[in-house]
Amino acid sequence: MRHGKKDNHLGRTSSHRSALLRNMAASLILHKRIQTTLAKAKELKKFIEPILTRAKEDNTHNRRIVFSYIPEKDVVKELFSTVADKIADRPGGYTRIIKLGTRQGDAAEVCLMELVDFNETLLTAAEEKATKTRRSRRGGKKGADAETSAVEVKATPVIEEAPVAEAETSSADDLEIVEGIGPKIAEALADAGVTTFAQLADMTPEAIQEIVSAAGIGSKSPTTWPQQAALARDGKFDELKAWQDELNGGQE
Repeated sequence: MRHGKKDNHLGRTSSHRSALLRNMAASLILHKRIQTTLAKAKELKKFIEPILTRAKEDNTHNRRIVFSYIPEKDVVKELFSTVADKIADRPGGYTRIIKLGTRQGDAAEVCLMELVDFNETLLTAAEEKATKTRRSRRGGKKGADAETSAVEVKATPVIEEAPVAEAETSSADDLEIVEGIGPKIAEALADAGVTTFAQLADMTPEAIQEIVSAAGIGSKSPTTWPQQAALARDGKFDELKAWQDELNGGQE
């Protein structure tokens, strides 16, 4: 009886399952991002995270232990050089699983699994959010200081309104560049007032799904659409094309 045994055998023998996890871990270390099923990704997360922790301390003992799990010299070299430098200050949680919906044919749940520190789009967004400052009200001197603060408060709405006016006058973008958006979905988004990459990048996947569902259109999961739109908004079309190629061809 399997009391307390929570590992998913993935419908394979022990040797087949070990080979599967070993190959998927090697692909993740080399390519930093793979597309696979949700069940495999959850088992891979338990398999690879202790290995990544070992790589944070580069010595002969840890290299031998990692090599016993992944006996590929190129992978071990990449792990202890490029990957180890990126995750040096992270105390765990090195991987991220992004659900992509279900796969046609067998309706299996598919997802994108990636190393957290190699997603430049989300890291840049986090840095920009951290650098934003907000004005707080402070008690203190009155008179000239109070007049100065009043002038600053009055000027604030003018600064905030400028981007809105610019967004309203900007021309529409070709949203069909985003992987998963076709002519019908683009038309539904346009009817909802979403016509630019910037507007799509600022939306949540849930809000996008509501618009698509309200139009009665079946589609793939819009989880990655805001991130793709952010790359297109910033003019990073080469990075966008490379990511879309991985989304289409990186299945395990």
